[in-house]
Amino acid sequence: MASILIPIPELDFDPTEVAVTWKVLSILGHDVRFATPTAGPARGDELMVTGRGLDPWGFIPGLSQVVGIGRILRADTRGRRAYAELLEAPAFRHPQAWDEIGGDFDGLVLPGGHRARGMREYLESRVLHAVVVEAFAKRKPVGAICHGVLLAARSIDPATGRSVLYGKKTTALTWALERRAWSVARVSRFWDPAYYRTYTEEPGQPVGYMSVEQEVIRALARPEDFLDVVPGTPDARLKSSGRARDAMQDARAAFVVEDGTYISARWPGDAHTFAKRFSAVL
Repeated sequence: MASILIPIPELDFDPTEVAVTWKVLSILGHDVRFATPTAGPARGDELMVTGRGLDPWGFIPGLSQVVGIGRILRADTRGRRAYAELLEAPAFRHPQAWDEIGGDFDGLVLPGGHRARGMREYLESRVLHAVVVEAFAKRKPVGAICHGVLLAARSIDPATGRSVLYGKKTTALTWALERRAWSVARVSRFWDPAYYRTYTEEPGQPVGYMSVEQEVIRALARPEDFLDVVPGTPDARLKSSGRARDAMQDARAAFVVEDGTYISARWPGDAHTFAKRFSAVL
């Protein structure tokens, strides 16, 4: 049995990426524990759990309980069920603090989430950057999904002055997926149009410059080291749909990249396959 650490922010992590990964790894026999900024309790992005607030009427008390577009954008049944189980798990209810993280784990998992309110502290944490650098330096298995890849990309090895992902092949939340969700939310959640963008462009920057994909690419040795589904890939249309999600026994919709002991994936729809591949590396 391997010991796996999952650091998360106290707010707004993606419920599917954390809960499904935890559930799959636990089913496969691993000991999963969590770390939050101050060892306090954590909550995922409730909009992704309920779908409430993702419709044009989502800011109106009472009407916000009616979910339309939110049913499409929120986590699927498997993700919501796993999240409900996670909230009752002792390891999740009693995390350690980020600055208490030592080296006593066999593998490190970096989940994502997109809501700036809670995710920026996680993505910008120098404490977590140091944890990631040490894990790569000791060649421990590291798994990153969605914005978790951005955390890895920002982790600069002081020995080289480069990201730990420099020279690695990886995927992450693609601009195609991020832009699609953002374009819907700009209409359906018009009072908060940047909800799906953790970071937005500054004046003079082209659209997409601050997307996860583009920032990760800037940390790599070569742009072509960022991988996405290409025509001819089995089930390519399913993998690229932005709607289809994988399951424990169905990996057709998933796209996961493996480079040595580093595993990466794009979004919640890859979570089951991501966790299984990470377990295999462990």
